[in-house]
Amino acid sequence: MVTKKEVYEALKTVIDPEVGFDIVNLGLIYDVKIEDDCVNVDMTLSTRGCPLHELLKQWAKDAVKNLPNVQNCHINIVWEPAWNVTMASDEVKKALK
Repeated sequence: MVTKKEVYEALKTVIDPEVGFDIVNLGLIYDVKIEDDCVNVDMTLSTRGCPLHELLKQWAKDAVKNLPNVQNCHINIVWEPAWNVTMASDEVKKALK
């Protein structure tokens, strides 16, 4: 069975090309739930009008599905709480100043 840590590491490979940081360190991943061989990820985007909405969602799904023992992955885009830069890692905050 896959672990949350493994899922988060896989999601770190997904880079938001608009800012050059991964979606985990940007603070876009809100929750990961694992049920047997299915992973459910709650994530958000930096803006509702993100032009890469579908691509980021697909990249995240592909990254998780590449993990051993993962048969299904569902990416749920959520808008609450609304993302802001304070949710990002310190590394990202410093770079975005």
